[in-house]
Amino acid sequence: MPRRKRAYLIVALLAFVMLVFALGQIIGPQSLKALDTKPDYQPLQDEVAKFTASLPGTYGIYFKDLDSGEGFGINEKAPIPPASTIKLPVILYLYEQAAAGKLDWSDRVRYNQSTDYQGGAGELQYAARNGDTYSLRCLATIAITLSDNIAHNMLVRHLGYDNVMAFIKKMGTDTTRPFGSASTTARDMGAFAEGVISFAERNPQQGGRLLNDLAHTIYHVGLPGELPSKLVVSHKEGSINGVATDAGIVFSRRPYILAILSEGVSDEDTGFKNIAKISRIIYDHQQKLPAAENLELPDLE
Repeated sequence: MPRRKRAYLIVALLAFVMLVFALGQIIGPQSLKALDTKPDYQPLQDEVAKFTASLPGTYGIYFKDLDSGEGFGINEKAPIPPASTIKLPVILYLYEQAAAGKLDWSDRVRYNQSTDYQGGAGELQYAARNGDTYSLRCLATIAITLSDNIAHNMLVRHLGYDNVMAFIKKMGTDTTRPFGSASTTARDMGAFAEGVISFAERNPQQGGRLLNDLAHTIYHVGLPGELPSKLVVSHKEGSINGVATDAGIVFSRRPYILAILSEGVSDEDTGFKNIAKISRIIYDHQQKLPAAENLELPDLE
């Protein structure tokens, strides 16, 4: 190679090195760090907080992305009556006991009208006669799919109130009692929903059944209210006077846990419509993110 051409190449190479060095000084060392693959949920949190601030009443919200583990809360520790969402940890405890072989699904529980009767949701208030017996499988199914209050009361009595409360507290929650008029928080309900996912990972067959029951309830207007009709949403709704609540798992292309509790709403229809709107805001945000990978979830229908 001619001496002059070689000199030009050396000068050009030195100029390139100096340019790279100069850019490095301008941009700074942070440009060399690996890109953060975890999603930033602050904009979503701000959007949801702005929406709920425009609504009458109090809204407690807990969200967790199952792929990254990232999430947020809005009034997530505010004490709010759970209504029928409280059936979720009670049924989860029953499933845990059955999976451990401590109970059998065919075990039967006798209906005691004086202690178990409760009006509101469910069919046993019309069909059950004092002394009738029902299998644990039956009670678990209708407590979720029909939100049957009597089935719930029978299960709490059969499992043992103290045992149920010990299970609830073991999950690190602040829920006061396993009844709808007590108090819980959105964070607690999120923990219970996450407990269902954990159970399903350890017990795919039974966990799959629980998730499918939760996905096929007669009350399906809260979390899934404005979502695609074929999307699987395993959740438990609840309502009492001035309260509308819902908590569960949304199995979108990027699954997530969502608990929304509201208190001070004018009526339950309005409460659930607002829950559905909040749910849609979060779903739309999740759809913009990359699909989740390597999540081992049971087959859902």
